[in-house]
Amino acid sequence: MSKLFNPKLFSLLKAGIDKKQISNEIMAGIVVGIVALPLAIAFAVASGVSPDKGLITAIIAGFLIALLGGSRVQIGGPTGAFIIIVYGIVETHGVQGLIISTIMAGMFLVMFGCLKLGALLKYFPHPLIVGFTSGIALVIFSTQVKDALGLDITKVPSDFIAKWELYFTQLHTFNLTALILTVATILISIFSKKITSKIPGSFIAIIGVTLVVQILDLPVTTIESFFGEIPTSIHFSLPSVEWANLGDYVAPAITIAILGAIESLLSAVVADGMIGGNHRSNTELIAQGIANIVTPFFGGIPATGAIARTATNVKNGGRTPIAGMIHAATLLLIMLFFGKWAKLIPMSCLAGVLIVVSYNMSEWRAFRSILKSSAFDIIVLLSTFFLTVLVDLTVAIEVGVVLSALLFMKRMADHGEQIQTDVNIDLIEDYSYLPKEITVYEISGPFFFASAKKYAQLIEQIGLKSKIIVIRMRHVPFIDATGFRNFHAVIKSLHDSHVKIILSGVTESVFRDMKKYDLVNEIGKKHIFVSFNNALEYAESKCR
Repeated sequence: MSKLFNPKLFSLLKAGIDKKQISNEIMAGIVVGIVALPLAIAFAVASGVSPDKGLITAIIAGFLIALLGGSRVQIGGPTGAFIIIVYGIVETHGVQGLIISTIMAGMFLVMFGCLKLGALLKYFPHPLIVGFTSGIALVIFSTQVKDALGLDITKVPSDFIAKWELYFTQLHTFNLTALILTVATILISIFSKKITSKIPGSFIAIIGVTLVVQILDLPVTTIESFFGEIPTSIHFSLPSVEWANLGDYVAPAITIAILGAIESLLSAVVADGMIGGNHRSNTELIAQGIANIVTPFFGGIPATGAIARTATNVKNGGRTPIAGMIHAATLLLIMLFFGKWAKLIPMSCLAGVLIVVSYNMSEWRAFRSILKSSAFDIIVLLSTFFLTVLVDLTVAIEVGVVLSALLFMKRMADHGEQIQTDVNIDLIEDYSYLPKEITVYEISGPFFFASAKKYAQLIEQIGLKSKIIVIRMRHVPFIDATGFRNFHAVIKSLHDSHVKIILSGVTESVFRDMKKYDLVNEIGKKHIFVSFNNALEYAESKCR
């Protein structure tokens, strides 16, 4: 069990943490706490629950995820991805139903970790992840149109098309003041970093816009007029459970658990890339599960690792879980002493913050890049995207995974007979005669979503031990979008370490796809060969 659940904090404390680093952790934690404040409130409001529930989640879940997690720098709390799920559960089962679903989701997450399912994230191809992330971004944006325009609508339907139909029929009720405040919030959030990067733009926007509304007494909806007073204390309470209806919460709980697992592990992977670390995926899942079991008893909502806040933590010097714990403590102090003022925040201002969040998580550049790739990746991307927007996130992920597997089998069948005919296969297999500066690595099989991370890690490890790495690709029938994404990261890492990369045995179809992903320019056309012998001759000439 110790290997299965081994929190990073305990390992780091055992090894010892430098005093100077602790001061860096405190500063990083305070900054992240300030960043998390408007987001926690905005995510809760957009999910159809009161603002204090977002703060409680960021405080309790954020502390537990840092304390028990498998990542050095993960920041936990409510995230934009949960908005559509939470809103739907509250609409169908009420707040009590959300509490029960979240606790059950936490149990599922602990189970995922105990069954060592953390490594399964690699079986989610990049187009699938981009598809549902972009879909979630569009849905979040659509939920904010009412408050952004100040429309006179009492209840917004959860269905995407019905939502937009209602918006268009109610356009005549729009509030110009609300629209101006929304635009002002967006502009401040985006451009304030040119003046200061220390204080987050969303925080500046909320303070500034709220002050203007109060001073000028502008006619717009605020948190107070919508939710009433905001509690500034945290209380433990037991949910009322109707055991006969417990089965109704299994589906939403699984949805929360799957999304929480995906988002937290993705965030941990991104953080690893930023600090050169390695997270413990199963420990992370168990920690996320514990956080989601405990938090609802205090009135919280689902929590997971937050990529934007984690990245902010790293950029401000956070390198241990202490920063995540300080971030939670900072939010607790703000809630206790300044929470009563949060009720004055205009709803249009929160809408502006969330519109910026939805744009940042839309991954439109990655979306556009995949649209230029193979038809198989495009099918997975668009299917997942439209199912997320029009049907349901769980259905989107299920269909995306099955579709990815089926298309992979189809792709293998199409390419299977071409592997031996398209490539000039050389007979040299003994590399011991090569200069020590040259390393040869051969990829056997498709460079696709299930193998991409493993190949990328091995190439990087081997390449960093030499000055030139020759990668044989004679048995690579295709590279999918996930493979190209990982390949890009490895090439950048090796180039930064001044390692030359030479490819051999590249098929025509793979070469065409490499052009689409701009890998040919990145590697250099003169470093790509059909013949392995020619590639070696070129590599040896660079060693003389």
